[in-house]
Amino acid sequence: MIQCDGLVKIYKASNLEVFALQGLDLAVESGELMAIIGNSGSGKSTLLNMLGGLDRPTAGSLTVDGKDMLKMKESELVRYKRESVGFVWQNNARNLIPYLTALENVELPILLSGRRKRLRALELLEAVGLGHRAHNKLHQLSGGEQQRVAIAIALANQPRLLLADEPTGSVDSRMAEQILDLFRDLNRQLNLTIVIVTHDPLLAKKVDRVVAIRDGKISSEMLRRKSYDEELRELEAGHAQEESHVEYAILDKAGRLQVPSDYLQAIGIKDTNKVKLELSDGQIILTPPEKGA
Repeated sequence: MIQCDGLVKIYKASNLEVFALQGLDLAVESGELMAIIGNSGSGKSTLLNMLGGLDRPTAGSLTVDGKDMLKMKESELVRYKRESVGFVWQNNARNLIPYLTALENVELPILLSGRRKRLRALELLEAVGLGHRAHNKLHQLSGGEQQRVAIAIALANQPRLLLADEPTGSVDSRMAEQILDLFRDLNRQLNLTIVIVTHDPLLAKKVDRVVAIRDGKISSEMLRRKSYDEELRELEAGHAQEESHVEYAILDKAGRLQVPSDYLQAIGIKDTNKVKLELSDGQIILTPPEKGA
């Protein structure tokens, strides 16, 4: 579904150039449910905007659903945003029109596409558990209910890719859990590819893959040890729980590796950009440099 190779994004302000992405490589399979995490300024929201056709890369290659995002004309980008991708934002003001009912908000993108299917809008509200709130205005809905309406809107034109930017950032932990369960259900039922940008640690328990971005590159990935259903069955049976995911550092195509700063501090590497590498019994060992190095 998604293939990023050597993706670079440079923003220019006056005489200053800011590298938001610095040669990022990423592949996402069709039907995958994954999350992207990273500190503020790491490049995760920039990547999401480019996947959604809201911004273009400066260099590298980006293909989404078989479409070359660097070569698409503006008219093709508009069609892509209408037909291939759905967005859910953290700020509901970007998702919803306040003076419309929940049903009317979901109907709007369907009408703009030239279709007239009120039944489709009602089905989507039912799918997100809000069929009984279809005729409520937004001020009559809780923050979590508004976010569910936003998810229904994102699905209105049957996209193949759903992008969510901090979708649980403005709701409490109980509602965040329900929204994440909803994403998992939609992923299974519709075979929908879902990419979520988040700071929420709950996501690590819900999604199959967590990709960490640091300084504009993929630094590590966490992959699920066993299926989510298997974990639930073991939990219900009262079995002891091991860590749900195993974390791997990522080598770029030049063999470079980002080592987490807390790992380096733990082995005493401070105030230097040097590290000693040794190969021993099939393992690579990192140690601090010798004195004077």
